[in-house]
Amino acid sequence: MSDEAHEIEAKENHAQRSVPRLNERILSSLSRRSVAAHPWHDLEIGPGAPHVFNCVVEITKGSKVKYELDKKTGLIKEPVLPGCFLRARAIGLMPMIDQGEKDDKIIAVCADDPEYKHYTDIKELAPHRLSEIRRFFEDYKKNENKEVAVNDFLPSTTAIEAIQYSMDLYAEYILHTLRR
Repeated sequence: MSDEAHEIEAKENHAQRSVPRLNERILSSLSRRSVAAHPWHDLEIGPGAPHVFNCVVEITKGSKVKYELDKKTGLIKEPVLPGCFLRARAIGLMPMIDQGEKDDKIIAVCADDPEYKHYTDIKELAPHRLSEIRRFFEDYKKNENKEVAVNDFLPSTTAIEAIQYSMDLYAEYILHTLRR
C-alpha cells in the first residue's frame, strides 16, 4: 500500500473514531437530562410556602373548561392554552367528594395580581364568584355522569394546612423514591 493510501486510511479511521455513529449520538443525548420540567416534581414550592406558593394553573379565571394535570407525565389533559407559572395565595378550600373519594380543591388568587393580591380569605370573594366556582365543579362532573358533592367553603387556614400536609406527603414520597 502506498503512503498516500495509508494516509487516507488513517484519516478515515480517525474520522470514524471521533464522530459517534448516529445511534450512539441518540443514546448519549438521551442519557443527558433533556426532558421538559415536570410541574409537580421540578417546580419548587417557593420560600413563602405554604402561605405564598408557586403553582401551575390548570383552570384560568372565568374558564368554563376543566383542564387537569396528568400526574405521571406532567402534561395537561384536554386541549389547553400553555400552562402558566405564577405565585399563588390560598384563600380557601372547597371540600369535594368525587365518585365517593375526597377531592378537595384549593381556592387561590395570584399573589402578584394587583386586583387580588390583598385577598387573604375566601370570604373576601363575592358570593356570586363562590357560586360560580361551586357550580363549575358540580356541572362538569354531571356532564361526565359522575356523582360529586361540593361542601361549604373553608377558610384559608384550612387550605394552608392542606398544602402543608401535601408538601409533607411529597417530601416522604421523594425520600422513599431516593432510598430505592
